[in-house]
Order: sequence, then structure tokens, then C-alpha cells
Amino acid sequence: MAFNGTWKIEKNDNYEKFMEAMGVNVMKRKLGAHDNLKLTIQQDGNKFIVKESSNFRTIDIEFNLGVDFEYSLADGTELTGSWNMEGNKLVGKFTRKDNGKLLTAYREVVGDELVQ
Repeated sequence: MAFNGTWKIEKNDNYEKFMEAMGVNVMKRKLGAHDNLKLTIQQDGNKFIVKESSNFRTIDIEFNLGVDFEYSLADGTELTGSWNMEGNKLVGKFTRKDNGKLLTAYREVVGDELVQ
């Protein structure tokens, strides 16, 4: 499958502005900008297993496309939502439990890179 592999974050364009818009405080934004995230993705049809490794934690996340699940960010922010495929893009729509803000994430393999 296209998403299978290990992907390391090489750049974050406008990441701090994004975190600010999501309501993340300034200290957590500064830490988040340097977390050195690495994703290992295993896809089997509609089922995904994603291992997130960073300077702050390592967790395994299992989900099926189109099925809501709960997830917490490294800073403890709790979200609920789901991932779906839209063409070749993996699209995640999540809502913060504490302030109701919507987070939409897009992942797409372009060449040999995972773009988010």
C-alpha cells in the first residue's frame, strides 16, 4: 500500500501558527516545533497501524477508515474523529474535546515523501 513505510518529519511550514490557531499555549508550541516526529505506517486495506515516535513519547495507534476513535496529542490534548481516503489522500478530521476546535489533517505520498 502507498502509505506503508517509515516517515521522518523534515520540515514544518507554518506549524507554530497552526498550533496557535488550535489553541495550544506558547510553551507547548515551542516544544512541539522540535519533537522530531517519526511515523511508521502499516496499512492493510482499511486498517491502519501507526507508530508515532518523538522526543516526548512513542505510541501505537490502530484505526479503521471511517470509524471514529479517540486520540491524544503529545501535550495531552484529547481529540475524537476519524481518517478517510479522498482520492490518494488520507484525510483526518478530529475535534478537540476541550474547546471544540476542528483539526483537519491531510497525508499524501508524493514521490518518496509523506506530505502532511
